[in-house]
Amino acid sequence: MKWRALLSAAALVCSGAARADNYPGRPITFVVPSAPGGAMDAIARTLAEVMSKRMGQPIIVDNKPGASGMLGTQYVARAAPDGYTVLVTTSAPLLNAPFMFAKVPYDVKRDLSFVSQICTGELVLAVNPKKVPVKTIHEFVAWARQHNGTLAYGSYGVGSASHLMGSYFSTSNKLDMTHAPYKGESLMVQDMIGGQVDWGIGTLGVMAPHFQNGRLRALAVMGDRRPAELPNVPTMAESGFPQQEYKPVGWAAMLAPANVPPAVLNRLEEEVRAAVQTTTMKARFQVYGMYALGTSSAEFRRDFDATAPVTERLIRLSGARSD
Repeated sequence: MKWRALLSAAALVCSGAARADNYPGRPITFVVPSAPGGAMDAIARTLAEVMSKRMGQPIIVDNKPGASGMLGTQYVARAAPDGYTVLVTTSAPLLNAPFMFAKVPYDVKRDLSFVSQICTGELVLAVNPKKVPVKTIHEFVAWARQHNGTLAYGSYGVGSASHLMGSYFSTSNKLDMTHAPYKGESLMVQDMIGGQVDWGIGTLGVMAPHFQNGRLRALAVMGDRRPAELPNVPTMAESGFPQQEYKPVGWAAMLAPANVPPAVLNRLEEEVRAAVQTTTMKARFQVYGMYALGTSSAEFRRDFDATAPVTERLIRLSGARSD
């Protein structure tokens, strides 16, 4: 009887291996937890086209917006762990939502498998040079202290990276600034140019044209690198602000349900890492001021583990709660 049980177990293992070796044998679905038409949707659709050609199967993009990205994320967390339902998302429902909402219908590390970080953007602290006559972060802090309690900073939404870092900058430097949240980055930038708000942190993709025409001035870059488009603008660390709270910049990533067979996860990781380095994907990233990452699953998990506690601190300090 024992040898029959062993043979049955071996057969199951071999059957699973065979299915993994044959993956994909049918169309794959990319679930995007945001509405059609935005940057994440465009990136996911281009990624689907590139990976479909490489993998020999159609890849369908299924937008499931709602609940700040939690609806689509929950859908994937509860999907069959076979590699045919995959999450392509921004970092918000993974990093921010667990600390902003009292009830989150999934546990990222328990219910999802890390595949790869696809791309990341550049966040820039900027001012209207006509209203704020400074050229460096230190000059800005000194100028702001002379106007303590009267200044406002814009963000592209409560709980966004723009809000969290802006709040931290104001609080940690004891500047007593007012937060002005907008329903989108373009609206925030318009009011920065118009002088309704004094400064803000936004994406390079949206702000770059206004740096070029002089309507906005970049003072510092978040994260660890100077973008090629702003070679003379220092990072916050280079400006004398080395705190970890200025490092998270957000990213787009691919995840799958927990317990997907390792061979299937490895195939997904291999294909997405190759796809993000193609000319097609890099051109798509450039449209939105982003650049390719293509991390391994292990690198993705390490970055998530390092960034989550920083995000939690930022959210608690900002008071950005959504319940």
